[in-house]
Amino acid sequence: MVLVDQEVKGVEGFNMEIEVREKNGDELVFIIRNAEVPFVNAIRRIAMMEVPKIAIDEVNVYVNDSAMFNEVLAHRLGLVPIMSDKETIEGLLDSDSTVSFTLQKSGPAIVYSGDLISSDSKIKPVYDTIPLLKLKEDENVELEAIARIGKGLDHAKWMPTTVCAYKQFPKITFNENMEVTKEIADACPRNILSFDKENKKITLGNLENCSMCKTCVRTSQSIANSVNSAINVDFIDDTFIFTIESDGSISPEEILLRSCDVLNQKTDKFITFFKGG
Repeated sequence: MVLVDQEVKGVEGFNMEIEVREKNGDELVFIIRNAEVPFVNAIRRIAMMEVPKIAIDEVNVYVNDSAMFNEVLAHRLGLVPIMSDKETIEGLLDSDSTVSFTLQKSGPAIVYSGDLISSDSKIKPVYDTIPLLKLKEDENVELEAIARIGKGLDHAKWMPTTVCAYKQFPKITFNENMEVTKEIADACPRNILSFDKENKKITLGNLENCSMCKTCVRTSQSIANSVNSAINVDFIDDTFIFTIESDGSISPEEILLRSCDVLNQKTDKFITFFKGG
């Protein structure tokens, strides 16, 4: 599933632009232009709460001689990311089907997520190296774990994202009637500002990295001993930096596209309802 830069045209000439800035494994960063906060926030909430994935939901512990309580072990198992891309779980999406995992191990050993044996070879832990518990000499663990499809609305273990957030695109301007100084540039905690000694002005680095903390503004106000500042930090109302980081169970591109599908379905239901359908 490939996500490319797109321009989405509305019926009244409204153009929404999407520009992919970074794709790095389980992280996707993109820019949305000509959009509004309710729309962007709807995508964020759906990505977190309404994109289905598979997770361990029930655990039957038959033997557990370790120091870890059964409840804690079950909680850890529930948070192990399991392959949940659409192709893998296609047969489970519209049914109550489950997948069984078994675990049987004797100490001394560290039990890892890779020790879970699945009843379906395609549905397995994303990472084999997640430590679950430690067994000492003559200690044993034996259990069965049942995984099923769910949504983040029901429990955090079904959330496919570890990070899903946006911020409005920063905008930095300067007051031409006030002098900028090196202290203002040095105050930036993310080193976005740099001072040009020769021209006595501040140059801007990567604006996307700006957290809009306004430390530079407060420094300028303190130097000038005034409420006015030589530098102003604001944001562009209709432009957003959106970041999606997946737990590995679903790619961030697929999470975004499936979120858009869910939003489209909700919109269709809304339109049908008001048309009296």
